[in-house]
Amino acid sequence: MTTTESYRVDPGVEVPVPAPDEQWAVGAVILGPRGAFAQKRSPQRRLFPDSWDIVGGHVEPGETLLDALAREVEEETGWRLRRVRRHLGTTTWHGDDGLGLRHEADFLVDVEGDLDRPALERSKHSGYDWFGPGDLERLKENRRPGEYLIHDLVARALCQESS
Repeated sequence: MTTTESYRVDPGVEVPVPAPDEQWAVGAVILGPRGAFAQKRSPQRRLFPDSWDIVGGHVEPGETLLDALAREVEEETGWRLRRVRRHLGTTTWHGDDGLGLRHEADFLVDVEGDLDRPALERSKHSGYDWFGPGDLERLKENRRPGEYLIHDLVARALCQESS
C-alpha cells in the first residue's frame, strides 16, 4: 500500500499518467452506509446542468491525478480523501462547453468526515443524495442515452462491493 501525506493507495491501483498536452479530470465514487454519494449539478452549469454527478473535476497544471482527486473531494464536500481503493476506469469524452477532448480517471475511494453533512459548493451543486442499487435510474435524470457515465460508474462500484 502506498501512503501519501493524507491518503493511502491500495496495492494494484492503476493510476494513468497524462501526456503533457492532454486535459484530464478525475472523479471519486464515494461509498457510505447508505450507498454511493452523488451531488446534483446546479441548473445554471453549462456542462451537464441539473444532472447527478460524482465528486471530481479538472486536474490543475502540475498536479497529479490523485492530488487533484484529494483536492476536489475536499473542495466539493469538506471531506478528506482517506483511501484510494480501485481505479474504476478512464473515459475519454467531449463536453458541450467548447473545451475539447478530456480524459477522466475515476476511482472508488473512502473519505473521512461527517457523511450526513457534506459542505457542498452551492454555486456549483444544488443538492446531494446517497444511491443504492434500487436508486440507480435517478442518476440518468437530465442525461441523454450515451451520457450515462455516472450511472454506470456507481452501478459498477456497488456491484463490485457486493461481490
